[in-house]
Amino acid sequence: MGAFHAYDIRGIYNVDFDSYLAYKVGYFIPVLLEADKVLVGRDARLSSPEIFEYVAKGINDAGADVYDLGLSTTPMVYFGTARHGFRASVQITASHNPKEYNGMKVSRENALPVGFDTGLSTIQQWIEEGRETPVVENRGKIIPFDISQEYISFLKSWKEDISDLKISIDISNGMASLFVRKIFGDDAIYIFEELDGTFPNHDPNPLAPENRIELQKSVITNRNDVGVIFDGDADRVMFVDERGNFISPDLIIALLGHYFLENKNYEGARPLVLQDIRSSKSVAEYLEPMGAEVVTWKVGRAFAAHKLREIDGLFGGELAGHYYFKDFFYSDSGILAAILALNVIARFKRKGVVLSHLIEKISSYFSSGEINFAISKKEDAMVAVREFFVSQERPTASYDFDGYRVEFPQWWFNIRPSNTEPYLRFICEATSIDLLEEKVAQAREVIKSFS
Repeated sequence: MGAFHAYDIRGIYNVDFDSYLAYKVGYFIPVLLEADKVLVGRDARLSSPEIFEYVAKGINDAGADVYDLGLSTTPMVYFGTARHGFRASVQITASHNPKEYNGMKVSRENALPVGFDTGLSTIQQWIEEGRETPVVENRGKIIPFDISQEYISFLKSWKEDISDLKISIDISNGMASLFVRKIFGDDAIYIFEELDGTFPNHDPNPLAPENRIELQKSVITNRNDVGVIFDGDADRVMFVDERGNFISPDLIIALLGHYFLENKNYEGARPLVLQDIRSSKSVAEYLEPMGAEVVTWKVGRAFAAHKLREIDGLFGGELAGHYYFKDFFYSDSGILAAILALNVIARFKRKGVVLSHLIEKISSYFSSGEINFAISKKEDAMVAVREFFVSQERPTASYDFDGYRVEFPQWWFNIRPSNTEPYLRFICEATSIDLLEEKVAQAREVIKSFS
Protein backbone atom coordinates (compact mmCIF):
# COMPACT_ATOMS: atom_id res chain seq x y z
CA MET A 1 0.00 0.00 0.00
CA GLY A 2 2.99 2.29 -0.55
CA ALA A 3 1.04 4.27 -3.15
CA PHE A 4 -1.26 5.97 -0.62
CA HIS A 5 0.06 9.44 0.28
CA ALA A 6 -1.14 12.60 2.00
CA TYR A 7 -2.45 14.15 -1.22
CA ASP A 8 -3.18 11.29 -3.59
CA ILE A 9 -2.45 7.73 -4.67
CA ARG A 10 0.82 7.60 -6.60
CA GLY A 11 3.78 5.37 -7.34
CA ILE A 12 5.54 3.29 -9.97
CA TYR A 13 2.87 1.37 -11.83
CA ASN A 14 3.09 -2.42 -11.36
CA VAL A 15 5.55 -1.88 -8.50
CA ASP A 16 3.82 0.34 -5.93
CA PHE A 17 0.32 -0.36 -7.22
CA ASP A 18 -1.29 -2.34 -10.03
CA SER A 19 -4.57 -2.94 -11.87
CA TYR A 20 -5.98 -4.85 -8.87
CA LEU A 21 -5.57 -1.80 -6.62
CA ALA A 22 -6.87 0.49 -9.39
CA TYR A 23 -10.04 -1.63 -9.58
CA LYS A 24 -10.50 -1.57 -5.80
CA VAL A 25 -10.01 2.18 -5.62
CA GLY A 26 -12.48 2.62 -8.45
CA TYR A 27 -15.03 0.44 -6.67
CA PHE A 28 -14.70 2.20 -3.32
CA ILE A 29 -14.75 5.82 -4.58
CA PRO A 30 -18.54 5.92 -5.20
CA VAL A 31 -19.10 3.92 -2.00
CA LEU A 32 -17.05 6.35 0.09
CA LEU A 33 -18.48 9.48 -1.51
CA GLU A 34 -22.06 8.18 -1.98
CA ALA A 35 -21.95 8.96 -5.69
CA ASP A 36 -24.00 7.42 -8.49
CA LYS A 37 -21.74 8.98 -11.13
CA VAL A 38 -18.00 9.63 -11.16
CA LEU A 39 -16.12 12.00 -13.45
CA VAL A 40 -12.87 10.44 -14.70
CA GLY A 41 -10.03 12.02 -16.66
CA ARG A 42 -6.53 10.80 -17.45
CA ASP A 43 -3.14 11.98 -18.59
CA ALA A 44 -1.13 10.63 -21.54
CA ARG A 45 1.17 8.23 -19.67
CA LEU A 46 1.45 4.83 -21.30
CA SER A 47 -0.15 3.12 -18.30
CA SER A 48 -3.12 5.51 -18.10
CA PRO A 49 -5.46 3.59 -20.49
CA GLU A 50 -5.03 0.37 -18.50
CA ILE A 51 -5.54 2.13 -15.18
CA PHE A 52 -8.64 3.83 -16.59
CA GLU A 53 -10.00 0.43 -17.69
CA TYR A 54 -9.75 -0.99 -14.18
CA VAL A 55 -10.84 2.14 -12.33
CA ALA A 56 -13.89 2.40 -14.60
CA LYS A 57 -14.70 -1.30 -14.15
CA GLY A 58 -14.58 -0.84 -10.38
CA ILE A 59 -16.83 2.21 -10.49
CA ASN A 60 -19.30 0.42 -12.79
CA ASP A 61 -19.32 -2.75 -10.67
CA ALA A 62 -20.24 -0.60 -7.66
CA GLY A 63 -23.28 0.62 -9.58
CA ALA A 64 -22.08 4.09 -10.59
CA ASP A 65 -21.68 5.55 -14.06
CA VAL A 66 -18.32 6.76 -15.35
CA TYR A 67 -18.42 10.12 -17.12
CA ASP A 68 -15.32 9.82 -19.29
CA LEU A 69 -13.44 13.05 -19.99
CA GLY A 70 -10.77 11.22 -21.94
CA LEU A 71 -7.40 12.98 -22.00
CA SER A 72 -7.57 15.85 -19.55
CA THR A 73 -5.59 18.24 -17.42
CA THR A 74 -6.12 17.78 -13.71
CA PRO A 75 -7.67 21.27 -13.32
CA MET A 76 -10.24 20.42 -16.02
CA VAL A 77 -11.37 17.55 -13.80
CA TYR A 78 -11.78 20.02 -10.92
CA PHE A 79 -13.72 22.35 -13.23
CA GLY A 80 -16.00 19.57 -14.44
CA THR A 81 -16.55 18.24 -10.92
CA ALA A 82 -17.73 21.55 -9.50
CA ARG A 83 -19.41 23.07 -12.56
CA HIS A 84 -21.46 19.94 -13.34
CA GLY A 85 -22.31 18.86 -9.81
CA PHE A 86 -20.39 15.58 -9.48
CA ARG A 87 -20.07 14.15 -6.00
CA ALA A 88 -16.91 12.27 -6.98
CA SER A 89 -14.13 12.48 -9.55
CA VAL A 90 -10.71 11.03 -10.22
CA GLN A 91 -7.85 12.13 -12.43
CA ILE A 92 -5.43 9.38 -13.44
CA THR A 93 -2.01 11.04 -13.34
CA ALA A 94 1.35 11.12 -11.63
CA SER A 95 1.64 14.88 -12.12
CA HIS A 96 5.33 15.84 -12.33
CA ASN A 97 6.83 12.39 -11.71
CA PRO A 98 8.84 10.45 -14.34
CA LYS A 99 7.15 8.32 -16.98
CA GLU A 100 7.11 5.05 -15.04
CA TYR A 101 4.91 6.59 -12.33
CA ASN A 102 1.15 6.97 -12.30
CA GLY A 103 -1.59 7.54 -9.78
CA MET A 104 -5.00 8.93 -8.94
CA LYS A 105 -6.12 12.32 -7.61
CA VAL A 106 -9.56 11.99 -6.04
CA SER A 107 -12.04 14.83 -5.44
CA ARG A 108 -15.46 15.07 -3.86
CA GLU A 109 -18.36 17.48 -4.31
CA ASN A 110 -17.34 21.06 -5.20
CA ALA A 111 -13.93 19.73 -6.30
CA LEU A 112 -12.75 19.43 -2.71
CA PRO A 113 -9.67 17.19 -2.51
CA VAL A 114 -9.85 13.76 -0.90
CA GLY A 115 -6.54 13.30 0.87
CA PHE A 116 -5.30 10.59 3.18
CA ASP A 117 -6.92 12.21 6.21
CA THR A 118 -10.21 12.88 4.42
CA GLY A 119 -10.98 9.53 2.78
CA LEU A 120 -8.00 7.83 1.14
CA SER A 121 -7.05 6.17 4.43
CA THR A 122 -10.55 4.66 4.58
CA ILE A 123 -10.17 3.21 1.09
CA GLN A 124 -6.75 1.86 2.03
CA GLN A 125 -8.22 0.26 5.15
CA TRP A 126 -11.08 -1.34 3.21
CA ILE A 127 -8.60 -2.84 0.74
CA GLU A 128 -6.28 -4.11 3.47
CA GLU A 129 -9.21 -5.66 5.33
CA GLY A 130 -10.28 -7.47 2.18
CA ARG A 131 -13.67 -5.79 2.10
CA GLU A 132 -15.75 -7.46 -0.59
CA THR A 133 -16.55 -5.77 -3.89
CA PRO A 134 -19.68 -7.56 -5.16
CA VAL A 135 -20.90 -6.64 -8.62
CA VAL A 136 -24.27 -4.92 -8.19
CA GLU A 137 -27.27 -5.97 -10.25
CA ASN A 138 -27.55 -2.61 -12.03
CA ARG A 139 -23.96 -2.06 -13.15
CA GLY A 140 -23.02 1.42 -14.21
CA LYS A 141 -21.93 2.37 -17.69
CA ILE A 142 -19.27 4.53 -19.34
CA ILE A 143 -20.58 7.80 -20.79
CA PRO A 144 -18.33 10.03 -22.97
CA PHE A 145 -18.30 13.54 -21.53
CA ASP A 146 -16.49 16.23 -23.52
CA ILE A 147 -16.35 19.63 -21.80
CA SER A 148 -13.13 20.87 -23.41
CA GLN A 149 -14.75 23.75 -25.32
CA GLU A 150 -16.61 24.89 -22.21
CA TYR A 151 -13.34 24.81 -20.28
CA ILE A 152 -11.43 26.74 -22.95
CA SER A 153 -14.15 29.41 -22.99
CA PHE A 154 -13.93 29.73 -19.22
CA LEU A 155 -10.15 30.18 -19.32
CA LYS A 156 -10.29 32.67 -22.19
CA SER A 157 -12.75 34.80 -20.24
CA TRP A 158 -9.88 35.73 -17.88
CA LYS A 159 -7.41 36.70 -20.58
CA GLU A 160 -6.61 40.37 -21.18
CA ASP A 161 -4.66 41.88 -24.07
CA ILE A 162 -1.14 40.45 -23.82
CA SER A 163 -0.35 40.83 -27.52
CA ASP A 164 2.71 42.97 -26.85
CA LEU A 165 4.37 40.26 -24.74
CA LYS A 166 7.03 38.00 -26.24
CA ILE A 167 6.64 34.61 -24.57
CA SER A 168 8.28 31.18 -24.63
CA ILE A 169 6.19 28.32 -23.21
CA ASP A 170 7.57 24.89 -22.30
CA ILE A 171 4.69 22.42 -22.17
CA SER A 172 6.93 19.55 -20.98
CA ASN A 173 5.15 17.16 -23.41
CA GLY A 174 2.34 17.24 -20.85
CA MET A 175 -1.38 17.81 -20.66
CA ALA A 176 -1.21 21.59 -21.05
CA SER A 177 -0.69 20.89 -24.76
CA LEU A 178 -4.45 20.26 -24.99
CA PHE A 179 -5.24 23.93 -24.43
CA VAL A 180 -2.29 26.31 -24.30
CA ARG A 181 -1.96 27.19 -28.01
CA LYS A 182 -5.73 27.62 -28.24
CA ILE A 183 -5.52 30.20 -25.46
CA PHE A 184 -2.25 32.01 -26.15
CA GLY A 185 -2.27 31.74 -29.95
CA ASP A 186 0.45 31.15 -32.51
CA ASP A 187 2.68 34.12 -31.66
CA ALA A 188 4.19 32.48 -28.57
CA ILE A 189 7.19 30.18 -28.95
CA TYR A 190 6.27 26.64 -27.90
CA ILE A 191 8.78 24.11 -26.61
CA PHE A 192 8.10 20.38 -26.30
CA GLU A 193 4.48 20.90 -27.27
CA GLU A 194 3.71 17.40 -28.53
CA LEU A 195 1.69 15.37 -26.05
CA ASP A 196 3.90 12.41 -25.15
CA GLY A 197 3.53 10.38 -21.96
CA THR A 198 7.11 9.12 -22.21
CA PHE A 199 8.38 12.69 -21.69
CA PRO A 200 11.24 12.32 -24.20
CA ASN A 201 12.80 15.73 -23.60
CA HIS A 202 12.78 16.18 -19.83
CA ASP A 203 10.80 15.04 -16.81
CA PRO A 204 7.63 17.14 -16.37
CA ASN A 205 8.88 18.70 -13.13
CA PRO A 206 9.57 22.45 -13.47
CA LEU A 207 11.13 22.65 -10.01
CA ALA A 208 14.17 20.67 -11.18
CA PRO A 209 16.68 23.15 -12.67
CA GLU A 210 17.76 20.78 -15.44
CA ASN A 211 14.20 20.73 -16.77
CA ARG A 212 14.16 24.51 -17.30
CA ILE A 213 17.32 24.79 -19.37
CA GLU A 214 15.71 24.82 -22.82
CA LEU A 215 13.10 27.37 -21.71
CA GLN A 216 15.80 29.66 -20.34
CA LYS A 217 17.79 29.37 -23.58
CA SER A 218 14.68 30.19 -25.61
CA VAL A 219 13.85 33.27 -23.54
CA ILE A 220 17.37 34.67 -23.90
CA THR A 221 17.84 33.75 -27.58
CA ASN A 222 14.47 35.18 -28.60
CA ARG A 223 14.68 38.19 -26.29
CA ASN A 224 11.40 37.29 -24.64
CA ASP A 225 9.70 39.15 -21.84
CA VAL A 226 8.89 35.97 -19.92
CA GLY A 227 9.12 32.19 -20.02
CA VAL A 228 6.40 29.83 -18.80
CA ILE A 229 6.73 26.12 -17.95
CA PHE A 230 3.99 23.65 -16.98
CA ASP A 231 4.22 20.35 -15.16
CA GLY A 232 2.85 17.06 -16.47
CA ASP A 233 -0.82 17.45 -15.56
CA ALA A 234 -0.96 21.27 -15.81
CA ASP A 235 -1.97 21.98 -12.23
CA ARG A 236 1.35 23.79 -11.68
CA VAL A 237 3.14 26.55 -13.56
CA MET A 238 6.44 28.38 -13.09
CA PHE A 239 8.15 31.33 -14.72
CA VAL A 240 11.53 32.71 -15.78
CA ASP A 241 12.17 36.41 -16.30
CA GLU A 242 13.51 38.18 -19.40
CA ARG A 243 17.07 37.42 -18.27
CA GLY A 244 16.33 33.71 -18.10
CA ASN A 245 16.38 33.68 -14.30
CA PHE A 246 13.99 31.34 -12.50
CA ILE A 247 11.38 33.09 -10.35
CA SER A 248 10.67 31.44 -7.02
CA PRO A 249 6.99 30.40 -7.34
CA ASP A 250 5.95 31.85 -3.99
CA LEU A 251 6.80 35.34 -5.28
CA ILE A 252 4.15 34.92 -7.98
CA ILE A 253 1.56 34.97 -5.17
CA ALA A 254 2.62 38.56 -4.55
CA LEU A 255 2.64 39.36 -8.27
CA LEU A 256 -0.95 38.14 -8.57
CA GLY A 257 -1.92 40.74 -6.00
CA HIS A 258 -1.73 43.33 -8.78
CA TYR A 259 -4.53 41.47 -10.57
CA PHE A 260 -6.78 40.80 -7.59
CA LEU A 261 -6.10 43.72 -5.25
CA GLU A 262 -4.86 46.75 -7.15
CA ASN A 263 -7.47 49.46 -7.74
CA LYS A 264 -10.21 47.24 -6.29
CA ASN A 265 -12.42 47.91 -3.29
CA TYR A 266 -13.53 45.01 -1.10
CA GLU A 267 -16.29 45.90 1.30
CA GLY A 268 -16.02 44.74 4.88
CA ALA A 269 -13.07 42.69 6.06
CA ARG A 270 -9.77 42.72 4.20
CA PRO A 271 -9.52 40.04 1.46
CA LEU A 272 -7.64 36.95 2.54
CA VAL A 273 -4.74 35.45 0.60
CA LEU A 274 -3.35 31.99 1.37
CA GLN A 275 0.32 31.03 1.34
CA ASP A 276 2.02 27.82 2.41
CA ILE A 277 4.31 27.58 5.39
CA ARG A 278 7.43 27.74 3.18
CA SER A 279 6.52 31.03 1.48
CA SER A 280 8.83 34.02 1.56
CA LYS A 281 8.14 36.78 4.08
CA SER A 282 8.26 39.05 1.04
CA VAL A 283 4.81 37.79 0.01
CA ALA A 284 2.96 39.13 3.04
CA GLU A 285 5.09 42.25 3.22
CA TYR A 286 4.18 43.05 -0.39
CA LEU A 287 0.48 42.16 -0.24
CA GLU A 288 -0.50 43.66 3.10
CA PRO A 289 0.02 47.30 1.99
CA MET A 290 -2.27 46.44 -0.96
CA GLY A 291 -5.04 45.68 1.53
CA ALA A 292 -4.77 41.91 1.90
CA GLU A 293 -4.43 39.75 4.98
CA VAL A 294 -2.11 36.80 4.36
CA VAL A 295 -2.93 33.45 5.99
CA THR A 296 -0.23 30.77 6.35
CA TRP A 297 -1.18 27.11 6.11
CA LYS A 298 0.02 23.58 5.35
CA VAL A 299 1.64 22.44 2.11
CA GLY A 300 -0.38 20.61 -0.53
CA ARG A 301 -3.72 20.79 -2.32
CA ALA A 302 -5.32 18.39 0.15
CA PHE A 303 -4.89 21.13 2.77
CA ALA A 304 -4.78 24.36 0.75
CA ALA A 305 -8.02 23.95 -1.20
CA HIS A 306 -9.93 23.14 1.99
CA LYS A 307 -8.35 26.08 3.84
CA LEU A 308 -9.00 28.62 1.09
CA ARG A 309 -12.67 27.61 1.07
CA GLU A 310 -12.85 27.63 4.89
CA ILE A 311 -11.55 31.20 5.12
CA ASP A 312 -13.32 32.26 1.89
CA GLY A 313 -9.98 33.47 0.59
CA LEU A 314 -9.57 35.34 -2.68
CA PHE A 315 -6.58 33.41 -3.98
CA GLY A 316 -3.46 31.67 -2.76
CA GLY A 317 -0.37 29.78 -3.77
CA GLU A 318 2.50 27.51 -2.84
CA LEU A 319 6.25 27.35 -3.25
CA ALA A 320 5.70 24.31 -5.50
CA GLY A 321 3.87 26.38 -8.14
CA HIS A 322 0.24 25.64 -7.27
CA TYR A 323 -2.11 28.64 -7.37
CA TYR A 324 -5.65 28.50 -6.00
CA PHE A 325 -8.55 30.79 -6.86
CA LYS A 326 -11.90 31.42 -5.23
CA ASP A 327 -13.45 31.84 -8.68
CA PHE A 328 -12.02 28.47 -9.75
CA PHE A 329 -13.91 26.60 -7.04
CA TYR A 330 -11.05 27.25 -4.58
CA SER A 331 -8.93 24.91 -6.71
CA ASP A 332 -5.59 25.19 -8.48
CA SER A 333 -5.00 25.65 -12.19
CA GLY A 334 -1.64 26.14 -13.86
CA ILE A 335 -3.12 27.57 -17.05
CA LEU A 336 -5.41 30.03 -15.23
CA ALA A 337 -2.46 31.14 -13.08
CA ALA A 338 -0.40 31.67 -16.23
CA ILE A 339 -3.16 33.76 -17.81
CA LEU A 340 -3.45 36.00 -14.76
CA ALA A 341 0.30 36.38 -14.27
CA LEU A 342 0.79 37.27 -17.95
CA ASN A 343 -2.02 39.83 -17.65
CA VAL A 344 -0.02 41.53 -14.88
CA ILE A 345 3.32 41.24 -16.69
CA ALA A 346 1.78 42.81 -19.82
CA ARG A 347 0.36 45.69 -17.76
CA PHE A 348 3.79 46.42 -16.31
CA LYS A 349 5.48 46.18 -19.71
CA ARG A 350 3.15 48.92 -20.95
CA LYS A 351 4.43 51.03 -18.04
CA GLY A 352 8.03 50.30 -19.04
CA VAL A 353 8.70 47.85 -16.18
CA VAL A 354 10.35 44.52 -17.08
CA LEU A 355 9.58 41.34 -15.14
CA SER A 356 12.95 41.10 -13.37
CA HIS A 357 12.50 44.60 -11.95
CA LEU A 358 8.99 43.74 -10.72
CA ILE A 359 10.31 40.63 -8.96
CA GLU A 360 13.18 42.62 -7.45
CA LYS A 361 10.59 45.00 -6.02
CA ILE A 362 8.72 42.06 -4.47
CA SER A 363 11.66 40.08 -3.12
CA SER A 364 13.56 41.55 -0.18
CA TYR A 365 15.31 38.47 1.24
CA PHE A 366 18.09 36.06 0.37
CA SER A 367 16.78 32.49 0.23
CA SER A 368 18.38 29.10 0.62
CA GLY A 369 15.69 27.36 -1.40
CA GLU A 370 14.50 24.00 -0.12
CA ILE A 371 17.36 21.80 1.10
CA ASN A 372 16.64 18.08 1.43
CA PHE A 373 18.08 15.79 4.10
CA ALA A 374 17.69 12.01 3.85
CA ILE A 375 17.38 11.01 7.50
CA SER A 376 15.16 8.62 9.44
CA LYS A 377 14.66 10.52 12.71
CA LYS A 378 12.80 13.43 11.13
CA GLU A 379 10.77 14.50 14.16
CA ASP A 380 13.78 14.47 16.48
CA ALA A 381 15.81 16.51 14.00
CA MET A 382 13.02 19.07 13.55
CA VAL A 383 12.67 19.59 17.30
CA ALA A 384 16.44 19.87 17.71
CA VAL A 385 16.73 22.53 15.01
CA ARG A 386 13.88 24.55 16.46
CA GLU A 387 15.26 24.37 20.01
CA PHE A 388 18.76 25.31 18.85
CA PHE A 389 17.65 28.53 17.20
CA VAL A 390 15.00 29.51 19.76
CA SER A 391 17.57 29.17 22.55
CA GLN A 392 19.72 31.82 20.81
CA GLU A 393 17.13 34.43 19.81
CA ARG A 394 13.57 35.39 20.69
CA PRO A 395 11.14 34.58 17.82
CA THR A 396 8.73 37.19 16.45
CA ALA A 397 6.35 34.47 15.18
CA SER A 398 6.11 30.69 15.35
CA TYR A 399 4.00 28.04 13.59
CA ASP A 400 3.89 24.41 14.66
CA PHE A 401 1.84 22.73 11.91
CA ASP A 402 3.41 20.96 8.94
CA GLY A 403 6.75 20.98 10.71
CA TYR A 404 7.91 24.25 12.23
CA ARG A 405 8.23 27.79 10.91
CA VAL A 406 9.99 30.21 13.23
CA GLU A 407 10.53 33.87 12.40
CA PHE A 408 13.11 36.26 13.85
CA PRO A 409 13.67 39.99 13.18
CA GLN A 410 16.17 39.44 10.34
CA TRP A 411 15.59 35.86 9.22
CA TRP A 412 13.26 32.85 9.42
CA PHE A 413 13.25 29.12 8.72
CA ASN A 414 10.85 26.27 8.05
CA ILE A 415 11.67 22.63 8.63
CA ARG A 416 9.18 19.92 7.69
CA PRO A 417 8.97 16.28 6.60
CA SER A 418 8.06 15.72 2.97
CA ASN A 419 4.63 14.17 2.46
CA THR A 420 5.64 12.60 -0.86
CA GLU A 421 9.35 11.75 -0.57
CA PRO A 422 11.69 10.32 2.13
CA TYR A 423 13.22 13.69 3.02
CA LEU A 424 13.36 16.30 5.72
CA ARG A 425 13.10 19.71 4.04
CA PHE A 426 14.69 22.91 5.33
CA ILE A 427 14.30 26.42 3.93
CA CYS A 428 15.67 29.67 5.27
CA GLU A 429 15.55 33.38 4.37
CA ALA A 430 17.62 36.26 5.71
CA THR A 431 18.18 39.95 5.10
CA SER A 432 21.84 39.37 4.12
CA ILE A 433 23.72 36.59 2.36
CA ASP A 434 26.19 36.28 5.23
CA LEU A 435 23.41 35.78 7.77
CA LEU A 436 21.74 33.26 5.48
CA GLU A 437 24.91 31.21 5.07
CA GLU A 438 25.52 31.29 8.81
CA LYS A 439 22.05 29.98 9.66
CA VAL A 440 22.09 27.28 6.97
CA ALA A 441 25.48 26.06 8.20
CA GLN A 442 24.20 25.91 11.77
CA ALA A 443 21.11 23.95 10.71
CA ARG A 444 23.25 21.50 8.74
CA GLU A 445 25.42 20.92 11.79
CA VAL A 446 22.41 20.14 14.02
CA ILE A 447 20.77 17.86 11.44
CA LYS A 448 24.06 16.05 10.77
CA SER A 449 23.90 14.41 14.18
CA PHE A 450 20.70 12.61 13.12
CA SER A 451 22.09 11.19 9.86
